[in-house]
Amino acid sequence: MPFVDRTDAGQQLGTELAELGIDGDIVLSIPRGGLPIGRAVADTLDLPLDIAVAKKMGAPHNPEYAIGAVASDGSVWFNESAIDRLDVNAGYIEEQQVATAVAAREKATRYRSERGPPELSEKTVIIVDDGIATGATARACIERVQNAGAARIVLAIPVGSPRTVDELRATVDEIVCLKAPSNFRAVGQFYDRFEQVEDEKAMAYLNRS
Repeated sequence: MPFVDRTDAGQQLGTELAELGIDGDIVLSIPRGGLPIGRAVADTLDLPLDIAVAKKMGAPHNPEYAIGAVASDGSVWFNESAIDRLDVNAGYIEEQQVATAVAAREKATRYRSERGPPELSEKTVIIVDDGIATGATARACIERVQNAGAARIVLAIPVGSPRTVDELRATVDEIVCLKAPSNFRAVGQFYDRFEQVEDEKAMAYLNRS
């Protein structure tokens, strides 16, 4: 396995970013699995850590298949090819977009507790997750950071689907991906330990100074 666990992956990713001379103003992790990664990256680069929250919009009769994703501020990415292929009607999409935006906003509020969202205008933002398969939530988070006026966006991940990584290059200023293997099937395939990160533990990574 390339990575023992998410903390190991985050330490490797932080070291790579430092060696590449990539600096930033803030690290934004995508909860929940991205927070152990982001904590290690933020500690390595001596940057503040916050979150970028987005949730997938599931297809009719198949909620695990993303027809899009919505970030906590309402920024949305649509999987147009999936919507066309499944002939998803506009009413369903609108309903799901509203409900998903509410769920993402509630999650962001719960994670930040009394803190408000960080100021991202004119900042260099490093977005971090534990890996990328379809990239639905990452795309919505990128939209959210772009809409907040960030000057530069770096997407940093330990492992990802080669196809998705290539597709995402056009949406950010730079991508750092430690592994994009041709045999990619799922993110957890490349971790020795890849247990689910519960909300309480994820929030602890966020709140640790």
